[in-house]
Amino acid sequence: MLRFLNNPTRYLFFTGKGGVGKTSLSSATSIALSDCGKRVLLVSTDPASNLDEVLGIQLSSTPTAISGAPGLWAVNIDPEAAARDYRERTVSPYRGVLPEAALISMEEQLSGACTVEIAAFDEFSKLLGDPAATAQFEHVIFDTAPTGHTLRLLQLPAAWSGFLESNAGGTSCLGPLAGLKAQHSLYAATLRTLTDPSATTVVLVTRPEESALSEADRSREELSALGVSSQHLILNGIFKTSRTDDAVALALARRGRRALDHLPEGLAQLPRTEVPLLPFGMVGIDALRAILHPESAPPPVTTRQVVASGNDHRVQPLSSMVSEIAHTGRGVVMAMGKGGVGKTSIASSIAVELALRGHRVHLTTTDPAAHLDLSLGGNVSRLKVSRIDPVAETEAYRHEVMSTAGRNLDADGIRLLEEDLRSPCTEEIAVFRAFARIVSEGTNGFVVLDTAPTGHTLLLLDATEAYHRQVSRTLSDLPEFIRYVLPRLRDPEFTKILLVTLPEATPVHEAAMLKKDLERAGITPFGWVINQSLTPLEVRDPVLLAKRESEALYIEEVHRNHASRIALAPWMREASNLFEWLRAFMNGSGKVLN
Repeated sequence: MLRFLNNPTRYLFFTGKGGVGKTSLSSATSIALSDCGKRVLLVSTDPASNLDEVLGIQLSSTPTAISGAPGLWAVNIDPEAAARDYRERTVSPYRGVLPEAALISMEEQLSGACTVEIAAFDEFSKLLGDPAATAQFEHVIFDTAPTGHTLRLLQLPAAWSGFLESNAGGTSCLGPLAGLKAQHSLYAATLRTLTDPSATTVVLVTRPEESALSEADRSREELSALGVSSQHLILNGIFKTSRTDDAVALALARRGRRALDHLPEGLAQLPRTEVPLLPFGMVGIDALRAILHPESAPPPVTTRQVVASGNDHRVQPLSSMVSEIAHTGRGVVMAMGKGGVGKTSIASSIAVELALRGHRVHLTTTDPAAHLDLSLGGNVSRLKVSRIDPVAETEAYRHEVMSTAGRNLDADGIRLLEEDLRSPCTEEIAVFRAFARIVSEGTNGFVVLDTAPTGHTLLLLDATEAYHRQVSRTLSDLPEFIRYVLPRLRDPEFTKILLVTLPEATPVHEAAMLKKDLERAGITPFGWVINQSLTPLEVRDPVLLAKRESEALYIEEVHRNHASRIALAPWMREASNLFEWLRAFMNGSGKVLN
């Protein structure tokens, strides 16, 4: 079914917009190759990985044999664990040599998101740049992170290699560069492997949706610019219906056809595979194997009527949750969750509704892969729409550091500071500062943040205190908006976090893990939004009936185990314009359970 399996390269990368099916398709590909007698290693490099759940086994940083798929092993690169190991390797040679205060300073320097990123990349490079590390496997398949993080990961070989070649001072925001320089040859080998079409194929996974196709085309262009020429396109979730009496099915099929009719020219030139929308969950070896062999899947069961909740729960529209949020008159609303669950739609709808109720609102995103319609602000008074631009923020941050911390430095000091600011870590710091600055606007109105996918968002929040230290190191006067950002995020009267999910196993369970992580950080979510639900809708197509029936289990799980406030947002048909669609989305047949 997958054309690239006819003559697969040794390394296969699966990448694409969050929620398009990278994990299920990379897993299905791995199983298919192992079924052919190949020895295969499946690797997740996603900070928000759900590979454990999909395969039904607890994974670690060492290869684990997968029951039910002889010849298949899997590895889950845990960025936080990799960062701990990296930090200890860096600091341990100095124990007993340097004073305790110096060791504490080094550990603090190595406690931010920069260290997490480079440590995870170290693990990635060992697998890709050192053939001996995977010599026992015939194929190595990478289930990569959502697009923004993946492109960052792929760019790191060139970025870090260039930084190491140009840095003469021996320091960086990661502390001493000796450890990084020792990896220089490995990073160079990693880059060579990535750009060798006889060794590596990048599989762009997307869905028949305009935003997903646009993101895939952007990835194609950036990968090509990196020298990655061997690319394959998978169009996942293609839906067709023979029912003429099912308005939802007809609309869903029509939307997919329209998107594919406007397939970007660059994507249209790639070899491609189409995978149909399947009526079963993508969890477990049998289900994953059936992705490439749908004829082996059990027939959908459509005999039970789905009920979202019992009759003892109060049913209200989604706008009722906004009424609670609006009561305070100011603050921050953050839509958080796995990539692809619809955070942008939820955030945009809430921002429009708050603005129409007379509140001053700033809608923005920290997600490099998000698509916010900047024209929205022109349709609604008191609504400002923006995007945090990493390039612009990085340049502004560099200028501020040079004009303050660099003001009284001599020539050598200026040269060292400039080298420090050229590191890839600088962008992370600059984006965080922009995030903190926008959060502070919630004191005078509402800020609605369409945040990055779960892993990136957690790194952003968890790194707050480390960034305080990092920024203090380069800026003598720490801005007030940075000092107060973490207390504001922990204040439930000021910050309302909505966990956005889909009525499916993996998104629900990832949102539940995010809830626990937030609570450990002293942040309590305000409520959950279960998005793109078929439950409130009347459908007749057998595939949609099966998918609607499967939703009941996960909606009930959220209600029973995870949330006191639940908004059920229905799958929406297209409207004549975005503003009309957002209004219908907010006031449609979604329900709030309290």
